[in-house]
Amino acid sequence: MADQEGGDLVTQLVELVREISGLPECRNALRKMYGNLMRRVKLLSPLFEELKDNEQQLDEGDLRGLQSLRIALNLAFELLKSVNDGSKIFQALQIDKTASKFHVVTTQIEEALNQIHYDKLNLSEEVHEQIELVHIQFKRAKSRMDSPDSQLQKDLSVASNGNDHDLETIKRLSEKLHLTTINDLKRESIAIHDMVISTGGYPEDRFEMMSFLLKKIKNCVMIGNPETDTSEDEKIIMRHRSPVIPDDFRCPISLELMKDPVIVSTGQTYERSSIQKWLDAGHKTCPKTQQTLLHTALTPNYVLKSLIALWCDSNGIELPKSNQKPGRPGSECDRTVIGSLLQKLVIGDSDEQRSAAGELRLLAKRNADNRVCIAEAGAIPLLVELLSSRDGRTQEHAVTALLNLSINEANKGIIVSVGAIPEIVDVLKTGSTEARENAAATLFSLSVVDENKVAIGAAGAIPPLIDLLQEGTPRGKKDAATAIFNLCIYQGNKVRAVRAGIVGPLMELLKDASGGMMDEALAILAILASHHEGKMAIADAEPMGVLVEVIRTGSARNRENGSAVLWSLCAGDVRSLKMMKELGGEEVLKELSENGTDRAKRKAGSVLELLQRIESVETVIGS
Repeated sequence: MADQEGGDLVTQLVELVREISGLPECRNALRKMYGNLMRRVKLLSPLFEELKDNEQQLDEGDLRGLQSLRIALNLAFELLKSVNDGSKIFQALQIDKTASKFHVVTTQIEEALNQIHYDKLNLSEEVHEQIELVHIQFKRAKSRMDSPDSQLQKDLSVASNGNDHDLETIKRLSEKLHLTTINDLKRESIAIHDMVISTGGYPEDRFEMMSFLLKKIKNCVMIGNPETDTSEDEKIIMRHRSPVIPDDFRCPISLELMKDPVIVSTGQTYERSSIQKWLDAGHKTCPKTQQTLLHTALTPNYVLKSLIALWCDSNGIELPKSNQKPGRPGSECDRTVIGSLLQKLVIGDSDEQRSAAGELRLLAKRNADNRVCIAEAGAIPLLVELLSSRDGRTQEHAVTALLNLSINEANKGIIVSVGAIPEIVDVLKTGSTEARENAAATLFSLSVVDENKVAIGAAGAIPPLIDLLQEGTPRGKKDAATAIFNLCIYQGNKVRAVRAGIVGPLMELLKDASGGMMDEALAILAILASHHEGKMAIADAEPMGVLVEVIRTGSARNRENGSAVLWSLCAGDVRSLKMMKELGGEEVLKELSENGTDRAKRKAGSVLELLQRIESVETVIGS
C-alpha cells in the first residue's frame, strides 16, 4: 500500500483482531453476548489481512471508515476484557447495563463498516462475500439488542428474595454463573473482595446482595450439588490449610485479623481496641499516615466487617467475635443503615455526602433510639465537618441533623466538644435561609446548658441572630428570638446583645402587632432591662407609650413582661415615672395590680408605690 497512514492503520486492525481472538472463553452470565461479539469480530480478520497483503491505496472515505472501525474495535476489546474479569455475580446483577454496552459497541462497528466501499477494494471474491455476510450480521445485531437470559434474571430475583428452600434455583444459578467448584467460589470471593476495596464498598446494597448470593451458592455446592467437581483432597485442604489473611483485613497496628474495624478521620481503618489504646495514650495522629487527626471519633466500617465475615466463611475460619456492646433491642436495622450512611460521609462523593446527611437528618428526627445510635456510631464530628461544605443543601442537612441530635442531652456535650459552635455560627452568618434558621434553633438547643451560653456568645452568635431576627421568615425570627432570649440569661450576653444594637429591632417588632413577634420581643426586653446597659438603651428608644399600650390591651404574658420593663425603667428615674403617668400609665397599672398575674401584680404595685413616693415628696416640697 503506497499510503503509509493507511498501512499503519490496517496493521493496527490486524493486531487488534488478534488480541480480541486471543481473549479467553467467557465463563459467566454474559457468555452468549461475549461469544456473539467475539465471533463477528474474528470474521473481520480476512478483510484486514488481505488489505495488508495487497497494499492497496485507500481513499479518504475508506480511511475514515477504518479509523472509526479501529476506535469501535478498541472499545469492543476493552468491553470483552472487562466482562471476563471480576465478580461473576456482579456481572449477572448488572447484565442489563452490560447488554446496553454490547449494543453500543455493535452499533459503532456496523456504522464504521458502512463507511467502507468494499466494491472499490481489490478483494478476493471469498473475502468480499464474507465481509458482506458479517456486515449483515452486525446490522441485524444493531436492530435488536441481545436480550439477557430471562431464566437467569428470574432465578436471581427468586434467590435475592431469600427463598432458602428453592435448591433448584440456586443450582441453576451456580451452573449459569460457572460457580460449581470450591476453586470457583474462592476466585469469586477474592473478586468481590477486590471490587469492594477498590470502590469503597459502594453501592452498599449491591455488595450486600452479592455477598448474600455467594453464600447461598457456596452452601449449595458444599452440600453436594451433583454438578460440582470438588475432590476429597480439595475438601481436606480446605479444612486443614491455614489461609493467608488479606492485608486489607489486618489491623495496621496489631497486624491481626480485625474483629471490629473502625475508620478514623484520615480514612484509614483499624481494629477498634487497637486504635482506642493508641488514642488513650494521648496520640493525636493516624498511626499509618502520621497525619494529624481532625477528631477522635471512630466510625464503624460495616462494609469491611461484612467482607471479613464472608472471607472467614469461605475459608472455613470461625468468625471473630467483636467486643463491641450489643445494640439496643429493636435498633439493629437502623444501626446497619447508619453505618452505611457514615461510610458515605467519610469516603463518598459530594452527591453521596448530601444524600447521607439528609437521611441522617431524618433518622435523627424519627426517634430517641436513632439519636443515640447515630451519635455512638461517630456521626457528629463528620456532620460538623460538613457544616463548611460549599454545597448549600449538604450544609442544610448537616446543621439540621445536628439540631435533631441535640435533643438528646448527652449529644449536646458531644456536639460542643468537637468544636461545633464556631461552625454553627458560620452557618448562621452565611448559610441559606433554612440553614440559618436551623443553626439558630441548634444554638438555642445547645444553650440550655449554662456553660454553653458563654461559649455561644463568645463565638459571635448574637449579631447574626439579630440579623435573622430582622430579616428572617416568621419561623426564622422566632428561632432567632428564642436563642437570643436563652443566651441573654447570662449577664455577659446581655451586654453583647445591647452593644450589637438589639433594642431597635425589638422595638420595631413590639410596635408591629400584626407581626406575631410581640411576645418574644417583650420577653427579651424584660430580661435586658435588668442590666444597666440594657435599661439605658431601652430608655433611649422612648418605649413608654408602647409599653403603656401593651399593659392596657396585651395578653396576660405581655402585660406581665411589659410591667417588668416599666418597673426597671422607672426605678430611680423620676423623669420616666412622670412620663408614664402623663401617658395614662397610673390607671393601667392600678387595673393590672388587681387583675394581672401574680408577677404582674407585684411589678405594677412596685411602680405605683414609686409613683406615690414621688408625689408625696413633691407635696411636702410644695407645702
